[in-house]
Amino acid sequence: MKTKVYIDGQSGTTGLQIYDRIGARDDLELMRIDEDKRHDLSERKKYINAADIVFLCLPDDGAREAVSLIDSDHVRVIDASTAHRTADGWVYGFPELFRAQRRAIAGARFVANPGCHATGLISTTAPLVRMGILPADYPVTCFSLTGYTGGGKKMIAQYTSAGRPEALNAPGIYGLNQKHKHLPEMLKYTGLAYQPVFLPVVDDFAQGMASTIQLQTRLLAGHPGAREVRERLAEYYAGETFVRVAPFEEKPGTLYANALAGTNFLEIHVCGDETNVTVTALFDNLGKGASGAAVQNMNIMLGLPEDTGLV
Repeated sequence: MKTKVYIDGQSGTTGLQIYDRIGARDDLELMRIDEDKRHDLSERKKYINAADIVFLCLPDDGAREAVSLIDSDHVRVIDASTAHRTADGWVYGFPELFRAQRRAIAGARFVANPGCHATGLISTTAPLVRMGILPADYPVTCFSLTGYTGGGKKMIAQYTSAGRPEALNAPGIYGLNQKHKHLPEMLKYTGLAYQPVFLPVVDDFAQGMASTIQLQTRLLAGHPGAREVRERLAEYYAGETFVRVAPFEEKPGTLYANALAGTNFLEIHVCGDETNVTVTALFDNLGKGASGAAVQNMNIMLGLPEDTGLV
């Protein structure tokens, strides 16, 4: 029997990307609500409760509303919004984070998909804290560059319109009030004692992300240089399917934020010397940063190889 899957918010950027990744799979039955009924609460409730897996690709309030419509005890949910990422009763959908995380996702009924910027910061910072290299009270800063698709349909339209503002030809720094919506999950899942200083930047390319933390080795436990930090991270992620650590290079070239666009891979690059270290996570903001991660979580929840339907 095929697993019944419903995407609530099927016409949004993340919903469309999930559909692209699973639409052709013959092990799933994808339930499609009529376009003119996608805001009809009774119709949505019918689809939500008839499904085995529900993806929520909605604004936060819409995601909370969708959860309130569930009255069937067999429905399992993967929420791509910010609404439940730090909520009790929800498992954080980053399977590579800790050894127990994949098992928790496999048995979960409610999974909160990570945010794209949060995926970048957490993937580099959490292991270093957990391994005792990065003190929990370290003043972490993060510079995170993203493609414009992360801003949804409205931002995509701004960047792709014929008469777009000239300002969009240059990188745009935002979230300047240090209240970015991904910060709560960053703080919770890194193990940091204090909220990192986070600077997101959007630029004129469609997909891709490069999130970089900058470290001074004199403040790290044992004062490891860049090569040793790289080796420790490689050990941490050894055997993972989608997270890999690039070889160390004495003279690294340029890192491009769109290098892994169209994939579900996340690649960590450690650069620097014995004094200063940068750790950069490269990935697709719509892949491992959103819809690809959601499909990976679904595969784990269904007991399937987690790379099923993903590249």
